[in-house]
Amino acid sequence: MVERFATGLVVGKFSPLHRGHQALIDHALRRCDSVLLLSWSQPELPGCEADRREAWLQALYPQVTRLVLDQARLAACCAHLGMPMRPLPDNSDDDATQRAFVAWVCSTLWQRRVDAVFTSEAYGDGFAAALQRHFSAQAGTHWPVAHVCLDPARSTVAVSGTAVRRDPHALRGFLDPRVYAGFVGRIGLLGGESSGKTTLAAALAAQLQTAWAAEFGREHWVARGGALDYDDLLHIAQVQVAREETLAEQAHRWLVCDTTPLTTLLYCLSMFGRAEPALHALAQRRYTHLFLCAPDFPFVQDGTRRDDAFRHAQHRAYLQALAAHGMPFTVLVGSLQQRVAQVMAVLDDTREC
Repeated sequence: MVERFATGLVVGKFSPLHRGHQALIDHALRRCDSVLLLSWSQPELPGCEADRREAWLQALYPQVTRLVLDQARLAACCAHLGMPMRPLPDNSDDDATQRAFVAWVCSTLWQRRVDAVFTSEAYGDGFAAALQRHFSAQAGTHWPVAHVCLDPARSTVAVSGTAVRRDPHALRGFLDPRVYAGFVGRIGLLGGESSGKTTLAAALAAQLQTAWAAEFGREHWVARGGALDYDDLLHIAQVQVAREETLAEQAHRWLVCDTTPLTTLLYCLSMFGRAEPALHALAQRRYTHLFLCAPDFPFVQDGTRRDDAFRHAQHRAYLQALAAHGMPFTVLVGSLQQRVAQVMAVLDDTREC
């Protein structure tokens, strides 16, 4: 009969959280009444900062008690408890330092003792023994802590965090789509009416063999018969962002976004002279690259647009807003083929950096 435990512990950088980590966490969940997850990396590893790790664990394991730390988060925990600041162990610190920190987190921050630690590493025996000594001394009686080792040879999930960080796109099969989405670059396309954004979005998606997020504002405007209320604008921006987040899970390397919440903010200010604070906040959303389509070809009236003068006014408004928000951008000019080439040149420079 497989031994069960009241409380299990899984510790890891989860940088990023890959299917090997998930197999370990899932195994702990099957064997324990409750599971504690502890994650830190000092220094942080690129693309796997604490906020991202927190989001990954929340999305995949909302039922699990977790603590994702960086130095600022740890300082906040210490301040909340009214205790002196404790340094976060460095990744290169010795085993004794790392184990003492985990024991302190369990006893002080969680105020819990664990019955088993789950790892895929040979160090797990010593880790469990160190926690056992700590908890036994604390409890004043013997407190056993077992080590459960799962797939130390990595034969079930043959991957490492180092390999995934090196090329998350080639190894995306080892990542849950919700994790992989965090490594997808976002290409934001901006521009006034009849500036070629939608045509460019579709062409770029085809060139990059990826997904693109269509402009929800346009769809909503059509659905409302061309009449938008003030509250519609915040809704449009929220749905646009949600659409991006969903499509990023299906994208490959890049997600092409036909407009951003900045567009919605500018329409809201133009139509109503004001905007909700939440819309202003969404307009600050950052993209890997922003491209502003120049109004440098004949205006096309499709029956829903205003006129060429308004298109040029929109272009000037974008230039001012992007500068005010401190958002780097590239202006695209010329034909569709020329614009695709300009975007690809920027993306190629990104890959070389």
